[in-house]
Amino acid sequence: MDATQGLGFGHFFAQADFVARTILLIMLLASVTSWYLIVTKAIANARARRRSERFLDFFWNAPSLNEVAVHLEGEHPDEPFSHLAYHGILASRHHERHGINRLNEAGSSSDFVTRTLRKTIDEETAKMESGLTILASVGSTAPFVGLFGTVWGIYHALMAIGMSGAGTLDKVAGPVGEALIMTAIGLAVAIPAVLGYNFIVRANRVTLAQLDAFAHDLFAFLATGAKIDTAVSAQVTPIKTAAPRS
Repeated sequence: MDATQGLGFGHFFAQADFVARTILLIMLLASVTSWYLIVTKAIANARARRRSERFLDFFWNAPSLNEVAVHLEGEHPDEPFSHLAYHGILASRHHERHGINRLNEAGSSSDFVTRTLRKTIDEETAKMESGLTILASVGSTAPFVGLFGTVWGIYHALMAIGMSGAGTLDKVAGPVGEALIMTAIGLAVAIPAVLGYNFIVRANRVTLAQLDAFAHDLFAFLATGAKIDTAVSAQVTPIKTAAPRS
């Protein structure tokens, strides 16, 4: 009874060799990293969603794009929708003022604005997807790392039992059961990572679909005559460039 009570994670960790402890350390780092990404991404997405709702409410209730331009110049964009509107308006203004001076400005104003909107959406997509590769890697590899630790632990447990010469069930079940702790740890690390990854990807997909629809509406406003008024634009501090980076 006393020997049975002595078995468990503490006993397993005390008896673990360098390889087993390294695996445990890797699993701990993977768990901390995945939970950090899940929490920070969830908080950032919630904040960006609230800011986007406020900006979209202002945008659709603004009397003209002139008011939107002044607002964006005074309050720098801090979420995807205002960032897209800022660069779209800036691109339209830049092409009207300077025309075609470089190769990446070639084409009509509509072409230039389209390229700018597409580039901005690509930037927002890359920003939203940052860190997801780590979550996907942890979710897919953690069970196998835990399984490797289990195999390693069972191997050493059986070697120790064979050297002792005691092959009864009570002598085998304890060490083998302790080795299975590594598999449980691997699953405990992988399951939150997979769920967090799916949740974040779903939220990003919805946001990007809404951003794409907003880009079409914004392009329609800019391409059908809702231009930035020259007098109002002159009062706003000019930006160095609106051309897409090569």
